[in-house]
Parts: sequence; structure tokens; C-alpha cells
Amino acid sequence: MNKLEQLLPKLVLAPAFILGLAFIYGFMVWNGVLSVSVSRMLPNYEFVGLAQYERLFEMDRWWVALKNLAIFGFLYVGLSMALGIFLAILLDQKVRGEGFIRTIYLYPMALSFVVTGTAWKWILNPSDGLQKLVQDMGWTSFTFDWLVQSDMAIYCVVIAGVWQSAGFTMALFLAGLRGIDDSIIKAAQIDGASLPRIYWRIVLPAMRPVFFSTLMVLAHLSIKSFDLVMALTAGGPGYATDVPATFMYAMSFSRGQIGLGAASATIMLATVAAIVVPYLYSELRKKP
Repeated sequence: MNKLEQLLPKLVLAPAFILGLAFIYGFMVWNGVLSVSVSRMLPNYEFVGLAQYERLFEMDRWWVALKNLAIFGFLYVGLSMALGIFLAILLDQKVRGEGFIRTIYLYPMALSFVVTGTAWKWILNPSDGLQKLVQDMGWTSFTFDWLVQSDMAIYCVVIAGVWQSAGFTMALFLAGLRGIDDSIIKAAQIDGASLPRIYWRIVLPAMRPVFFSTLMVLAHLSIKSFDLVMALTAGGPGYATDVPATFMYAMSFSRGQIGLGAASATIMLATVAAIVVPYLYSELRKKP
């Protein structure tokens, strides 16, 4: 009976473990196999080595997607963290109605990126959104048509992404701030240190683990920005706001280039692994 009780949890978890192993890691391996094949409309397992990767890095559209990912990732992560820590410090002052304000800040994170992208597409539409509203109010010279400008549209994606994630980063930083011993701050105040100096010299350096965790989460989200881009710009104008995720989708499902799409997906997987693996290592390694 004791042996059965010991085996029962393993037997219950075994089907989910096997299915997860097959449908997650199995498909990762299959994607890697397709990326070194001549697959086009349908899988074709004729081995071609790194030919698909060579084609990939010879395409201007792929380089545009990488450039957009760099722009979006840097601004999305940087602005979300800056705005999040700013809001967290404000709420850390024990303001009245903190619970209500915190809920307002966190609300955008309850929405999916599809909803966020659609809403901001309406807001930034030059014909019906913010530009038309301001012009109807009398400022006829006001223009804000970034959404239809190929060199500025990616910044609209940044705006929508930061709007959604700033409250989430605020919650992470606020939890970190509340975990710092108040006696340290009071001792610094007794020594005559100003509040900004206390945060800059004492509080923020003590929150390095929170900064690192937030950085990892946001960097991961920036790479998986497919739904936000598709809902807001669909990769346009043209392919001006393409990111690797939308590039992979277009190659695999719209242009029938499965091998090329698999190669781009493998590059994305490697990028995510380069971000996540060091984080997991730092979190899971045993302390001396």
C-alpha cells in the first residue's frame, strides 16, 4: 500500500509530462529538422545543411525584422522598467487610495496583446483617432500619423507595449520595495540623507534581483510580440514593422516557405534560450 501511495503521484503526472515532452520539446526538435531541409509548402526532409539559414540572412526583410526587434526590445524594456520603478516609488509613499490606484495601473496587463493592439490601432489611426480628435478641437495643424509612416510605425508598437506592461513592472518593483527593511531607510534619514538619495544609493541597489527578474521577463515578452504587432500594424506599412515572429508566420503560412520559417523560428528559440538559461542558472544554482 505504501508503494502504491508513493507511485500514485507519479502515475497521475506521467501523462501530462509525456504529452508536454512530446508536444513542446518534440516539436522543437521537429522545427530544427525542418530548418535544415528543403521544405516549402509541405515538409520535405531532404537535408540541405545550413542553406535555409544562409537564405534567411540574405533577405532584407529579415534584417528589417531584426532591426525592429532591437528597437522595440530596447525601448519596450527600458521604458517599461523606468516607468514601472517611477510609479512604484510614488505608491511606496503610502498615498491615499493606493489600492485603487494600483488596480488602475495594473488593469492594462489584464488585457491580451490583441486587445491592446486593436485599441491602440483605433487611437493612433490618423483618420479617426487622436489626430482627428485634436484637429476637431481646433488645432488643425496637429498631426500624429506615425501609424502610417514606415519609419515611425514601430514606435507605435512601443507605445502600446509600454502602456500594457508598465503596471506589471510597477507591481514587481513595488513588491521589492515593500520587502526592504524600513529601519535602513529611517537610519539614513536620521543621518540627514534626502529621500531621492536614499532611493538612489540604498533602496535601488538592494533591488538588483528584482531588476534582473523584471529584465528577463520583459525581454522574453519583447521577443514574443507577434500578437501585438499583428493586431496593431499587421507588420505594415509593407513590412516596416515586421519582427522575427511575424516574419516566421509570413514565411511559413503565407508564402509557403516552411524551411525558411523554421530557420527563423530556430533563431528565435536560440535567442530566448540565451536570455532564459542564464536566468535559470542564476536562480537554481546552489548557494555556497
